Amino acid sequence: MIGRRIRTAGSVIAAGLWLATANPAAAQVGAFIDSLFGHKEEPAPQPEAAPAAPAPAKKPTPKAKEASKEAKPGSAKSGKAGDKADRKPTEPKVAAVGAPTAIVTGDSADPATLLAQANAYFNGIGTLTGSFMQIGADGRRIGGKLTLAKPGRLRFDYDQPSPLEVIADGTSVAVRDRKLNTQDLYFIAQTPLKFLLREKIDLARDLTVTDVANDPGGVRISLEDRATLGGTSKIQLFFDAEMKTLSQWRITDPQGYVTTVTLSNLQKGKSVDGSLFFINYGRAEDKAMQQQIQQSQQ
Repeated sequence: MIGRRIRTAGSVIAAGLWLATANPAAAQVGAFIDSLFGHKEEPAPQPEAAPAAPAPAKKPTPKAKEASKEAKPGSAKSGKAGDKADRKPTEPKVAAVGAPTAIVTGDSADPATLLAQANAYFNGIGTLTGSFMQIGADGRRIGGKLTLAKPGRLRFDYDQPSPLEVIADGTSVAVRDRKLNTQDLYFIAQTPLKFLLREKIDLARDLTVTDVANDPGGVRISLEDRATLGGTSKIQLFFDAEMKTLSQWRITDPQGYVTTVTLSNLQKGKSVDGSLFFINYGRAEDKAMQQQIQQSQQ
């Protein structure tokens, strides 16, 4: 059984300070979580009990925050977690592009066209796999494997010596420690990684575009997400010159700390095992599903 520790995002900071000397790799993951969710105190999510398809968790009201301290988390997942992961991606559909603000472009760049191409890239993804290298604000590097199945499911498996893995199931985000057999839960709704998690996105409508530019190595799109927990996060997306591959993203959290993630060996449309995104919330059906997954892996 996976031990479960329900933490606020702020508690990750305190843990990260201790881990900075005890386990640099774990401290890096803590910094990554902070870059996703900010540093504001917020209770862990309370997933719905119904086994319906997951939906993004809503930010709780003050009364819900108090109630969540005593409530036992249920499960938002059923045994059909992997149904959508195996579907082939549909043909890319470009959502309407809103009017970006403060656009700065190169001589040959057309902001509307570049944004439409970026929307088509993200909206054309059904599944995505590859490798990543995370560079923290202190310059430390740690790599791993990335697995995505839209909508809402994302997994980061960190290389050794880190025992951690970050999993989003469409409702919550769990940070698991394979060595300690524990997991911490966070809200998914306030993550700035909307461009990866949503089934369909329009960057100019869903975020604030502040810059579109042709850099020497490719195209750079700068965004702001004011809905991020803890304040506004700044996001930069880096594509190749032909807008066919996302090579890097860079997130500046509300406190000014920068986390860079570079991507390599990306494959779109590859079949993905839905059980990779399973989160055990402690319910009976979760425990049964956990056993089935473990047996299938033996």
